[in-house]
Amino acid sequence: MSEVTLRSVTKRFKDNHAIKRLDLTIADGEFVILLGPTGAGKTTTLRLIAGLERPDQGTITIAGEDVTMQPPSTRDVAFVFQQYSLYPHLSVYENLAFPLRLPARRIGKAEIDRRVWETAKLVRIDHKLQNRATQLSGGEMQRVAIGRALVRQPAIYLMDEPLSSLDAKLRGDLRLELKRIQQELGATLLYVTHDQIEAMTMADRIGILKDGELVQIGTPRQVYTQPANLHVASRLGQPTINLLPQGLLPDADLPAGTRTVGARTEHLRIEKANNGNTDGVVDRIELLGDQNHLHISLQDRKLITLSPPDTALSPGDKVTIRYRNPLCFDAEGNRLAGRVA
Repeated sequence: MSEVTLRSVTKRFKDNHAIKRLDLTIADGEFVILLGPTGAGKTTTLRLIAGLERPDQGTITIAGEDVTMQPPSTRDVAFVFQQYSLYPHLSVYENLAFPLRLPARRIGKAEIDRRVWETAKLVRIDHKLQNRATQLSGGEMQRVAIGRALVRQPAIYLMDEPLSSLDAKLRGDLRLELKRIQQELGATLLYVTHDQIEAMTMADRIGILKDGELVQIGTPRQVYTQPANLHVASRLGQPTINLLPQGLLPDADLPAGTRTVGARTEHLRIEKANNGNTDGVVDRIELLGDQNHLHISLQDRKLITLSPPDTALSPGDKVTIRYRNPLCFDAEGNRLAGRVA
């Protein structure tokens, strides 16, 4: 079993409270993603698990063993960093074999060769094993970096935004590959990112971090449809959720205590205005191919939503807007129960 547990983990850097009483369990074989902006505490969490930092409070266990005070070398973890960190003078084969040749491992040559070839096939880089790292493309180098972690077969894989330096197409391709690999291996994986698409498409569960605190954790669907508060609601969704004050639109059926209404595309019904009944005006339409971004002026507010590519609306059209079971938040920004998309 490779379950990883953090209990009341706290970490400070001088006056900066990087992690605040973090409670997190990553089950054996689970793919968990921590999502948050720069400074939320994502990388610090990885470094604490890896042993590169020590908590000021709390405990960390891996496979049931308390590793809180153990050095990195004794923890059964593999870390994939944002940068490739390959040895440029070595071949792909040698880069993959390097962690297996450390004196502490004492792995025989035949076993090293077997693991390297199996891992290279898994990350689909076996046709480049004899190439130097400097002869690879960015996507290939990242595959080698991921493969160098996989070849060790640790208790948990820690990945710190490993796809962020790649172009959009490569990121999309490697997202699919990484999820495939994790499922094939049944690996326990903790991945951090600021990219909501990575989180939504790969994770079994998403944890939302804000200022060192775990605000909410759940399946991608749960976090998207039942955000705990305004911060979580704003982290997921494309385009970003529209946050409108109560009373801006007809909302007689909203629950008592509503101060802010969260409206994604699926929460809005927009139609061309008739008989002078107008809520807003279409400012512009961004053509995206399979869909459009619809920009609407709503009194002193701007609203952005998606529309079909063959929409009948045009810039300058007056529209009526009605809610369809939106998300509702109280004066403190917490979601009110009973309003689920």
